[in-house]
Parts: sequence; C-alpha cells; structure tokens
Amino acid sequence: MQAITVKDRAAAVSGLTLSEVPHPHAAENDVIVKVHAAGFTPGELDWPSTWTDRAGRDRTPTVPGHELSGVVTELGYGTTGLTIGQRVFGLTDWTRNGTLAQYTAVEARSLAPLPADVDHVTAAALPISGLTAWQGLFDHAHLTTGQNVLIHGAAGGVGSLAVQLAREAGARVIATGRAADRDTALGLGADTFVDLQAEKLEDIGEVDVVFDVIGGEILERSTALVRPGGTLVTIAEPVTVHPHDGRAIFFVVEPDRARLADLAQRLRDGRLKPTIGAVHPLAEAASAFTPDKRTPGKTIIRVTEA
Repeated sequence: MQAITVKDRAAAVSGLTLSEVPHPHAAENDVIVKVHAAGFTPGELDWPSTWTDRAGRDRTPTVPGHELSGVVTELGYGTTGLTIGQRVFGLTDWTRNGTLAQYTAVEARSLAPLPADVDHVTAAALPISGLTAWQGLFDHAHLTTGQNVLIHGAAGGVGSLAVQLAREAGARVIATGRAADRDTALGLGADTFVDLQAEKLEDIGEVDVVFDVIGGEILERSTALVRPGGTLVTIAEPVTVHPHDGRAIFFVVEPDRARLADLAQRLRDGRLKPTIGAVHPLAEAASAFTPDKRTPGKTIIRVTEA
C-alpha cells in the first residue's frame, strides 16, 4: 500500500516521501481502517514518539499523522464496539505508524462511530483539535459560564474550536492571532480580538483562563494575565513560568471515544465547525506542509477519493 514515510529527523517536513509499505497487522484490540482522510501536524516530527516505539526502539521509516476518518476493514482479536464496514474517526497512538497511509492499525478504543451525514474531510479535522480544545478548557481549566478566557491562535485548528466551545459554554472570549485572523475569530464568536503583532497583550487585563497553543514569549507574558485562582493551560511546551497565584498546566491530548461522539453531534447540530484550510491528495502530502506555506485552519490529506 502507499503511505507517506519519514526517516530523517533532521530533514523535517522536507523528508516526507510517498512510499510503498507493508499492509498493517491488527494486534489484539486493534482495527484496521481504510483511511479516507487524515490530519498531520508538522510539529509531530519533533516528538520523540514519532521516531521510537513504546519501548524506545527506533521504528524508522515511520508513517506520521494521528487523525483519521475512514472505514473499518478488519477486526483484531478481542475488539468490541465496532464492526467491519463501519464509518469511524479518531485519534491514533503516538508511538505507532499513523494515518498518512491507505490503511492503518488503530486501537478500537481510540475511534468513534462517524455519522453518515458527516463527510470524511470534516471528520478528520476534528479529533486532535476538538479533543485538545475540550480537554484544555473544561477538563484542565474547568472553564465555566461568565468567566473570561484568552485563547491564543484563535484562527488555527485547535484555537478555532476552543473559541466555539468556550462561547457556547457562556464564557467571554478574547481571541488572539495575526491581523488577517481577526474576522475569522470574531466570526466564530470571539468577543474581542487582539493582533499579537500590533497590539499590546498586556492591555487585556486579568482573565480566568488562558488557553495557549503558541508557547515561547507569548506563553511567558500570558502568565501575568491570570487572575488569582485562575488557570493557564498550554499544549506548546512544559511551563517554566507560573502565574503568581494560579495554576499552570501543560498537557498532551488523550483519546476519548465518548467525547469524540459528543463533538460529532455538535458538528451535526451546527454548534461546532472545524476551520479547514487546504485539502490535498496523499501524493501531494509532502509539499502540503512546506515551511513557507501558512494556511488558516487545518490542512487535511484526502487519502481515498469518495
């Protein structure tokens, strides 16, 4: 089968190559999924889990990508809750070959049924971004109605969903990004937008929650904006500077079948809409993530034509 592989860590996205690889094997509690659409985060090429298995052994050449939407074609021993021919979407294991492939092996618990009226491209944009937004806002920061939340990168894959979820929860949303992102963020429901290149972040004042996807200087400056008892959550990097009288949490998204099903229902109800950028075929995946390209929203790889 065809897949995108990478074997040179130093080459980054320029090392992505379309290759012929063996068909995956379904281990216990696995399913094999024929991938229709997949998501890929260029930053995952910096993650140690991209290059080694759970025991720390080298597993290159590796197939990247951790989001998918597709159809179950094979069930491993002991698998329950899914059937052959079922449409599914979800989040794959960090330490195994991923989703930029025609077929992939996934733990069944990491997948949720995909409703028939949700297309595969849209579904593939939801797992990492949707689960990250939900877990950051509600599982870690415990955002509630009436609170103020500052969301960095509000026009991106994670940030755009965080804005919508926070708004629906009754929070006041302050979004940040580049000037070109203003209309997108406000259209998603943000109350206020701050251009990080032209406006002072410190003028925002204190907030109950900061949701960060950028890291670096923006993360450090944001700690001073957390009011006493508030929370800063980030997915960018471990926190080294903490709010004076609040919490700071770095987390990595976890699979959650029930929450995926909930996010899919919100999408069907029109309460949630992923911001999808460019859509490329598998053969063009390597060129879709060149460093000089910046596409608002989530770039999706269409692996199987409908």
